[in-house]
Amino acid sequence: MSTPSSSDVLRRTGGRPVKSIVFDEPTIASRVAELGAEITEAYPDGDLLILGLLKGSFIFLSDLVRTIERPVQVDFLVASSYADGKVSSGTVRLLYDPETRLEGKHILVVEDIIDTGRTLRRLMEVLAARRPRSLAVCTLLDKGLAPEIRREVRFVGFQAPPAFLVGYGLDHAENFRHLPFIADLE
Repeated sequence: MSTPSSSDVLRRTGGRPVKSIVFDEPTIASRVAELGAEITEAYPDGDLLILGLLKGSFIFLSDLVRTIERPVQVDFLVASSYADGKVSSGTVRLLYDPETRLEGKHILVVEDIIDTGRTLRRLMEVLAARRPRSLAVCTLLDKGLAPEIRREVRFVGFQAPPAFLVGYGLDHAENFRHLPFIADLE
C-alpha cells in the first residue's frame, strides 16, 4: 500500500480530479487498528453492539470490527441529511432503525464523519431512550464543529480539515465511496 499516482487516482475516480489525498491507505489502516485496540480495552465485559451509520460508515465499520478483539454484535442505522448537496440540509430522516434490542448493552455508534452533528445528535436521543448500558460514538473523521456532542464522541480516527472529503466510504452524490484513500474533492 502506497500513495497512488495521479494516473491511478484519475482512473479510480473516472477522470474526476481531486485536490489532494488527505489520508492515504496505510495511514487509515494504521489508525483503524489503533481504534480497534482502544475499543477492545474500553469494553472488557458486557454485550457490545456496534451500530454502523449507513451508508458512509460501511467500509470503516467493516475494517474496524475485524480489529476489535472481543465478541461484538453488528447492526445498522440509516439516516439522511445531505441528499445530493455538499452541505447538511439540517433535516434528519431515519430510514432504517436497528432491529436488535438495545436495552442493557454497550452501544457504539460508528460514523464516517462528524460535520454539523445534527444527524448524530438526533440519533443519540433516539438510542438513549432505549436504555443502553452505555452509549458512545466512534468516528473516522471529526470536523470539530459540533461541541454539543463531545461527551458522546469517545473514539476519533482523525481531525478532518475544512474540505469536502470523499473516499473510504465518504461520497458525493453516491460517488467515490470505493476509493481506498480519503481525498479533498475539487
